[in-house]
Amino acid sequence: MFGGWSWDRGSFFILTNERDQRFFDVYEVDTDDYTRAVLFTNTEGFNFVDVSPDRSTVLLSRTNTTTDSDIYLYSVEKGTLRHLTPHEGQITHEPQSFSPDGESIYYLTDKGSEFAYLVRHDLQTDETAVVVKPEWDVMYSSFSWDGTYLVVGINNDAKTELRIYRAATMEPVELPELPDAEISSVTFSPDESTIAFYASASKLPNDLFVSSLTEGTAKQLTRSLNPKINPEDLVDGEVRRFYSFDGVEIPGILYLPHQASVEQPVPALVWVHGGPGGQSRIGYNSLLQYLVNHGYAVYAINNRGSSGYGKSFYTMDDRAHGEGDLDDCVASKGMMIEGGLVDSSRIGILGGSYGGYMVLAALTFRPEEFAVGVDLFGISNWHRTVQNIPPWWESFRKALEVEMGDFSDEAYFKSISPLFHANRIVRPLMVLQGANDPRVLKVESDEIVAAARSNGVPVEYIVFEDEGHGFLKKENREKGYEAVLKFLDQYLKRSKTSP
Repeated sequence: MFGGWSWDRGSFFILTNERDQRFFDVYEVDTDDYTRAVLFTNTEGFNFVDVSPDRSTVLLSRTNTTTDSDIYLYSVEKGTLRHLTPHEGQITHEPQSFSPDGESIYYLTDKGSEFAYLVRHDLQTDETAVVVKPEWDVMYSSFSWDGTYLVVGINNDAKTELRIYRAATMEPVELPELPDAEISSVTFSPDESTIAFYASASKLPNDLFVSSLTEGTAKQLTRSLNPKINPEDLVDGEVRRFYSFDGVEIPGILYLPHQASVEQPVPALVWVHGGPGGQSRIGYNSLLQYLVNHGYAVYAINNRGSSGYGKSFYTMDDRAHGEGDLDDCVASKGMMIEGGLVDSSRIGILGGSYGGYMVLAALTFRPEEFAVGVDLFGISNWHRTVQNIPPWWESFRKALEVEMGDFSDEAYFKSISPLFHANRIVRPLMVLQGANDPRVLKVESDEIVAAARSNGVPVEYIVFEDEGHGFLKKENREKGYEAVLKFLDQYLKRSKTSP
């Protein structure tokens, strides 16, 4: 993997697990002749973050659990490690970078807070100072080429809020007019007068923009939306909250078709993101827009356990998967139908990866709640999945075990695995799977499909022989999306079930 450029841009860094599939070593590659030299041999599951401007020190992180992590410094000359964040309890420490002078590091932490904020740590005195602490999570920070500017991204209610400061004084820079969109991958020109970035919104696929820092508005360089599509035919996602079965407030993003009305309420789908611990965010989603354009409302739920809403919310599903998080999905139906725009008898559930598991869990553990389920490469047998974690996940293995449960506890994992309760499936099911998926093995889908079919319910199954975890090829996405729409039109749009 690419690990970034050196501060003087005379070399770059790569990460490779060729020595040991479990761990990624760090190499520096010369830009003139492409020779490489090892900087750090990783034997204990550290994660690479940055290299100091003088190349003497490697900045590393170590994941203890999903809510606890540490920062280390490795001396290239001495071959020694320095633990920078000894602590007690569950506290995250996520290093971002060295300062341009190499005298400090910047990192994110949630110490004493529900949300992550940005801190500067002086490497000589070990003194720390809060740099940016908003009411949401700080997602990332980075410096411009010469360190004049500090960029900070904030996860403001499922949408990235971009801030740029003059690093020396932390004076905010008044930004030029930017798209009302999710901003990512901010990069400065060498003279630091211009930024380039990607922007994505409900009606805007990920497109490249440039903007002067001093004048003018952002200029769009690419246009990814098919010119045959009128953006006005697409819909904007709206953040919508509701109180779940136990009073916990659950956020999400609601997409309503233009034709939805009280006179003609539309069918709907609950979309569950991947993870566990992911987040549905404001931005372009081609599958969701495709379904909404064909008359389906979609609620992209951020059920308990999702990131972005504080660490207490994030840990609410730990060792309780397929329980409260699934009941949040069920409870979201009430929010959708209360305005009269959604037909209460025609609500299905759709999701990929961990979201695919939630689809299968819904059809097995809450079999009467959803009219149909569409599972994209979802887990059906947790015990097999945790026993087949890829070796390159080694640094995250312990954290996943703390969140999911003791990997040796076969009885527990079977209790939350849809495969062992598939006789309860009574609603139509569609499954899409990549044959080469290393995370959710094809057998996961093979077996749940066979089990559901034995119940005599309609089951459709599509396997893409040239895909892995997710569908990257355009022709496969087109085929898959069209098949999903056809399935929904047959079993959801035209059918009625008990609410």
